[in-house]
Formats: sequence, structure tokens, C-alpha cells
Amino acid sequence: MGAVKTKRMPRAVREQQMLDAAVRTFGQRGYMAASMDEIAELAGVSKPLVYLYLNSKEDLFTACIRREAKALTEAVRAGARPGLPADRQLWSGLAAFFTHTARHPDGWAVLHLQARTHGEVFAAEVAAMRTEIVAFVTQLILEAAREAHRDPDLPAREVSGLAEALVGAAESLADWANATPGVTARQSAATLMNFAWAGLGDLMEGRHWTPPDDEAGAGEAQAGRTSPVR
Repeated sequence: MGAVKTKRMPRAVREQQMLDAAVRTFGQRGYMAASMDEIAELAGVSKPLVYLYLNSKEDLFTACIRREAKALTEAVRAGARPGLPADRQLWSGLAAFFTHTARHPDGWAVLHLQARTHGEVFAAEVAAMRTEIVAFVTQLILEAAREAHRDPDLPAREVSGLAEALVGAAESLADWANATPGVTARQSAATLMNFAWAGLGDLMEGRHWTPPDDEAGAGEAQAGRTSPVR
């Protein structure tokens, strides 16, 4: 009966079934511990068929990374609906990000934990996804500055740094949320908005935190003073 099912199922459907099994196995067991036997069994196919469709364990893992990266990027872009104020776009984009990572914890583990630690080829796939998301967030920050009726006097490097920091915080918070029972995607998004948007709002209004001029002012730096920039 298994052989008949294999013949009747369209190749694209069967391949997605294999990828589903692979993502689950890689996400829960890790790349090194996962075996093609285990993936084939979970997918309900023979191991030779997995090799026929996806060539090798490395190619299978790469296919998993690409599929999960594409799905996450599309979810974030779809969530940040054009036409909304910049803060609402950022909020809805973050909500989409945390909703997706919560619904697909194995896929997130593949992207954020496994792919980055098992070779440059895998890490490069994730880096490409991250670069796209950072560029998207950078644009949102620039749009927010324009909405505040201030020509974004923020240097391009500073805006890029803010986007990097925000994406990094989202990644860490997603790890924490997936490991903490009871934390919802909405709560995670609200936590990051409360953490980040207040500071971004100050920047939009021209209020920058200024480091002390010398090491003697380190205590003031730790106190977190802010000073308006004229």
C-alpha cells in the first residue's frame, strides 16, 4: 500500500511532506543528531526516496532553511500593511513575526539555532533572510522619521544600527517566548514595542541620549540621561 501511495501522490506534495518531517526533526533534534532514516520514517517514505528527491542530508537541510526563511519573510512583509502609520506598520510586522515563530517553533529553531552553527553555507542562507528583514525595518524607521516632520537627520549608519538592534532583540525574544509557557505572540510584540518605540519616538522628536565626554562621566551614562538635540 505504501508504494501505491508514493506513486499516486504528486511530487510537489510528497516533497513538502518530506520537508515538513525534516524541519521537525532538525528543529527538535539538531542537524548533527538528525538521521535520514528518522526523517524518512516520519515522512512515511523510504530513505532512498528522500535521497532521490533531495539528494543529500546537506541539500535537504538547505531546502528546509530556504523554505522556512521564505515563509518567515513573507509573513513579516504581509503583516506590516502598507498605508498604516509607521508605528502601526512596525507593530503589525512584529506581531506577524512573533505569530509565525510561535506557530512554527521547529522552523524557527532551524533558522535561528541550527543553520547558524553548522557551516558557512547554511549560515549564509539565514544571513540573506536577515539582511532582507533588516532592510525592511530600516525603511520603516526612515518613514517614521518623515512622519514626524523631521528630515531624517539620523545618519544612515545609525538607522541601520537601530534596525539591526531591533531585529536582534526580536530574535532573542522569540527564543524566550517559545521556551516560556503562556507567552503569546501579541505579548511578545507589545513587549518589544514598549522597549523600542519609546526610544525611537524620542529620536523622531530630536531627543538623543548623549554619552559623557570622558570616563569620569560613566556614572551619568549608567543613569541613562537624555538631552535634546537642537
